[in-house]
Amino acid sequence: MNIKENKPKRVKKPWPTKDAMEQVYKMNLWGSNEARFYSGLGSHHPDVVNPYIDVLTSFLTSFKKPLTVCDLGCGDFNIGKQLVNHTKQYIAVDVVLDLIKHNKEQFKAESLEFQCLDIAIDNLPSGDCVLLRQVLQHVSNTEVQSLISKLKVYKYVIITEHLPQGTFIPNKDIISGQGIRLKKQSGLNLLEAPFNFKVKAEKSLLTVSLPEFKGEIVTTLYEVF
Repeated sequence: MNIKENKPKRVKKPWPTKDAMEQVYKMNLWGSNEARFYSGLGSHHPDVVNPYIDVLTSFLTSFKKPLTVCDLGCGDFNIGKQLVNHTKQYIAVDVVLDLIKHNKEQFKAESLEFQCLDIAIDNLPSGDCVLLRQVLQHVSNTEVQSLISKLKVYKYVIITEHLPQGTFIPNKDIISGQGIRLKKQSGLNLLEAPFNFKVKAEKSLLTVSLPEFKGEIVTTLYEVF
């Protein structure tokens, strides 16, 4: 008598971002400048990075008491390293453990801390301000919604997203990974359905348009409470 082997069913992970981002860095899917970890042109092109550093420095230094900043999706830290000195404490978070270990070895400051977290699942660090720079554009609506519910405890949320130019249908869903909603002629707007993020105030900080990048890279400041 043949007995059918009962193999365990493969369970699909509800939060695929960790595996996707590990693959991105392992296979250099965002390009490589011979560094072990490279977060792509969006984190290294001077015409994208320098204006962002300028507006963030202006914002962070406008306070009498420096802010505690949580950088969610810090990547290779090419940008964060230029902001640390303008904060009371800078907590840099990424989902890729090897990347966080590498950053800890490369970047050191008394006010700097690195944490490996999945921001859609894990509890987030306490702070005054959150930076989400070209992070949400890579993750599914389900994960975005999960994160939004955690942002209400911060006073300031600064989000940078790669958006189509002109009018577009916002918030088309994607599978978490290397790609972004731009391929669907869409982009994130957290104030629109299905997210409906409630904020006290909204201010556009920066828009960068370059021939090398389709669409435009937009940075927006939200005052949450």
